[in-house]
Amino acid sequence: MTSYFPWLTILVVLPIFVGSSIFFLPHKGNKIFRWYTLCICLLELLLTTYVFCYHFQLDDPLIQLEEDLKWIDIFDFHWRLGIDGLSIGPILLTGFITTLATLAAWPITRNSRLFYFLMLAMYSGQIGLFSSRDLLLFFMMWELELIPVYLLLSMWGGRKRLYSATKFILYTAGGSIFLLIGVLGMGLYGPNEPTLDFSKLANQSYPAALEIILYFGFLIAYAVKSPIIPLHTWLPDTHGEAHYSTCMLLAGILLKMGAYGLIRINMELLPHAHSIFSPWLVIVGTLQIIYAASTSLGQRNLKKRIAYSSVSHMGFTIIGIGSITGMGLNGAILQILSHGFIGAALFFLAGTSCDRIRLVYLDEMGGVSIPMPKLFTMFSSFSMASLALPGMSGFVAELLVFFGIITSPKYLLMQKMLITFVMAIGMILTPIYLLSMLRQMFYGYKLFNVPNSNFADSGPRELFVSICIFLPVIGIGIYPDFVLSLSVDRVQAILSNYFHR
Repeated sequence: MTSYFPWLTILVVLPIFVGSSIFFLPHKGNKIFRWYTLCICLLELLLTTYVFCYHFQLDDPLIQLEEDLKWIDIFDFHWRLGIDGLSIGPILLTGFITTLATLAAWPITRNSRLFYFLMLAMYSGQIGLFSSRDLLLFFMMWELELIPVYLLLSMWGGRKRLYSATKFILYTAGGSIFLLIGVLGMGLYGPNEPTLDFSKLANQSYPAALEIILYFGFLIAYAVKSPIIPLHTWLPDTHGEAHYSTCMLLAGILLKMGAYGLIRINMELLPHAHSIFSPWLVIVGTLQIIYAASTSLGQRNLKKRIAYSSVSHMGFTIIGIGSITGMGLNGAILQILSHGFIGAALFFLAGTSCDRIRLVYLDEMGGVSIPMPKLFTMFSSFSMASLALPGMSGFVAELLVFFGIITSPKYLLMQKMLITFVMAIGMILTPIYLLSMLRQMFYGYKLFNVPNSNFADSGPRELFVSICIFLPVIGIGIYPDFVLSLSVDRVQAILSNYFHR
């Protein structure tokens, strides 16, 4: 079904094109740039919501709103866009988190034009990635993301920002080389003329060895991005140094691109290799949950502790993808969205509190809850959401992944028991590091006794951002079908590849 009005092209192109005119606005203080960026983000979010409400059929597992324009004739490169139930969640999450991140970036005054433009460029790249139906276009959008993040890190950040930005670009560019090799290998191999179209590639079969090599190449690229251990070490440094609005985009959306690529390319296009690699994914996911949770416990730096908790939570997504069951995969998609909200909120709150107290190390803090009760309430609520309290979105997602791995026909009973046991240990470690973080930060009298301490509590803007993220977390926790109904048909369609071959 080809739609005649190019909705998706407008959604992809609008932020970067309208955002580029920010450089021509008259310079009358930063207020103009802030409101201009916020209006673009809101317009994009409303437009996205409108398109999904009125032009998207939920019960149709096929690709919808397709657009196919010839771009570069010489090697048959098309501008192909299309969405299905799998990409709706991440696109709406991108719109939501980016809008709130622009609101969170209010205090930035240095070079604010460039800062807001880079945020909008990231916005375009992310929506382009989640809606692309062409391998080369997917790769281009994947790369478009790197430059804004690198600049956002190296220009607005902590003392070691250049080190962490360089580390980020080396890791992700290194992963992208493997992605490009995989894209070219898939595109050029084939009995007919070379093709990069997802829908044609889905029906193509490869020799077993080639399929495993391609799968492994893609896997390395996604392992850097979403991080999978041992390629996760750029993440704590980056989060420790970045400005908190950049952290919101990194934790909320950037990490989800890797998991999305793993489902969209590795599961859909390379099913044989995925069924070979899936036990390894499950093993790495369980190790990642334990490893990151126990490393997080040893971190003194508040932001690094939350960064390691991000790595730990992405372990559940990887296990869900490796379980090859409907429940596990739905749980993985739900975890992607749930952690997008919770991770962004935790980094936002950590950043604002560090700005207030001017401390980053947990052992120097203490007693913050007395002068800042609102911040304490929000921080505690999101920590509870992060440790998967029933009634919040994290609980539903982790429960689905648990059920997915238990009901998976691929593993033997002993393996399932072992995996579940190790995951359960990880779920016990999560409250330990999160509650000890709350205890070190908010309880006690350390900062309360400091002379001339005048800490301001969260203002209306910060409360607004926190509450906006808190509502979907509670909403998904109470009524998860609201999100699951988007992806459930698509997940069935993907899994039918595995059982009918």
